[in-house]
Order: sequence, then structure tokens, then C-alpha cells
Amino acid sequence: MDLRSMTQMVEIARFGHMTRAAESLGVSQPALSAALRKMEEELGTELFHRTGLGVEVTEAGKVFVEHAKVTLRAGERAKEAVRELVGLESGSIKVGAGATATGYLLPAAIHAVRDEYPGLKFSIREAGSLAVAEGVVSGELDLGIVTLPVDHPRGEELMVVHEISDELMLIVPSGHKLDGRKSFRWGDLEGESVIAFEAGSAVRGILDSAALAHGVNLEVVMELRSIEAIVQMVRAGIGVGFVSRFGLEDGEGIRAKDGRLTRTLGVVRRRDRFLSHAAGAFERALLIGDTIKR
Repeated sequence: MDLRSMTQMVEIARFGHMTRAAESLGVSQPALSAALRKMEEELGTELFHRTGLGVEVTEAGKVFVEHAKVTLRAGERAKEAVRELVGLESGSIKVGAGATATGYLLPAAIHAVRDEYPGLKFSIREAGSLAVAEGVVSGELDLGIVTLPVDHPRGEELMVVHEISDELMLIVPSGHKLDGRKSFRWGDLEGESVIAFEAGSAVRGILDSAALAHGVNLEVVMELRSIEAIVQMVRAGIGVGFVSRFGLEDGEGIRAKDGRLTRTLGVVRRRDRFLSHAAGAFERALLIGDTIKR
């Protein structure tokens, strides 16, 4: 008994007619009849009753066909898994992420994966969490890195396959009253010019909510999307800013003493899709990189 024989029995049941099943399978009707006889002899029972109009599945045949369908689906999944493995040599991964992940998490992970699979190609889309979630839900992206929880109308279709802890840190110009400090209080920012991520972004939402909770009205004088741009503006003395710990060297950045700005980044994919070998290799590289950064 093999997958080919199972496929033949399933097709006979589907058509209820030997000739039409044979045409669908691309074999002769006598050859298909011989395969059926062989299968019935092997099982010791009839799978189909012959009628004047064709064939009819017996009770034993119904049981056999249902189990054959399960086996054939498993066989297809096995072939897909092998194809995906081969795809590591010449396939591609489409990933979406925000500024933090694109600039500071993805490069090391991509380098690690391409070291092992140099033929693998990456397509990276930098966008906000909502746009990334939409890309993953629609199937345009294989994986996405978003700020959790996912605020998307079809968020239940997404699965979080890995979580990464992040913290927003305050950076200040050289010579600022907070320069050299390890922590600050929210009241210290009253009246300060603030360089922030653009309104509507997940990071900006975290910052605004924390300031509001501590009764501080942030005076945002500039909105940017790039961490590096915020860093450069702060260095130029335009104001203070908040960036991810991933964008800073060890020991850099000032932590909020009375209300830390933490968030969780999630690597997400569609819930109804198996994680491909390529995506799995990339996920493992992200996990290793995150562990090192901690």
C-alpha cells in the first residue's frame, strides 16, 4: 500500500466512476481496475460495489478513503516541509518592523542567517506596528515585529512566536542638567523641549500615556521616525529625546525613576500558517540576538 494507491482509491470515490477516475489520474481504466482489485485483495474486503452507472463506496471503503485522505494530506505537508528546507538555499523572507527593530534587531539576525544560508534573500519593510500587522494578516509579509498588544481588527489571526523586552530611555545633550544621571523623575521634564517619535506610532503612545499619568505636559518640538535622527538632534542641543535601549551603548540613557517606559515587542505571523524553515531559522537568530543584548 502506497500513496499512489491511496490517491487512486480517493479518486474512484470522488468520481464514483472508473473511467472518469482513470482519466483524472492519467491512467487506463484496466490499470485502475487492476489497482483496485489488488487493494481489495490486500485488505480482504470490497471497497466499492459495481453498479450499472459506475461504482459505489462500501462502508469499508468509506473508512479507508477517510484515512487515506488524512495520510495524503500528511504526505503533502511533508513535501512542503522539504521544499521549504530547500528554500533556505535560494528562498526569501519578507519581514516588516518599526524603526527600532529594523535598525538594531534585524541586522544581526539577518547576518547570522545569511552566514549559514548565503542564498537566502530578505525583503524588509519599515513601518509602524499597525501597518506591519496588516501586512502579516494579508500575507504580504511572512513575519512582523510589532509593539504588543497588537491593535488590529483581525489581531486574533496573528500568533506571537517570540517576545522581546524593550525599554525607552531618555537621552540629553552634553552639559544638560540631567547629563551624567542614571535616572530622572517625570517632573524633571516640565518645560523641556522634547524630540519624539511621530504621533500615532506605538512608541509615541507609550511616551504620551506615561507623561499624562504623571501630570507632565511634554513640549514636543520635533517629531521623527528614525532613532539615529533623534540621537543626532539631541546631540545638536535641540532638546531631549526618548529612544529604545537597543539604540544605545551599554551604560547610555537615563531611566525613568518614577515610571519606567517598558514595552514588549512581538515577532508575529499568521496563526493559520506553519512556520517555514527559513522563518524558523530567522526567529532563532532573533532570539539569540535578543538574549545577547539583554
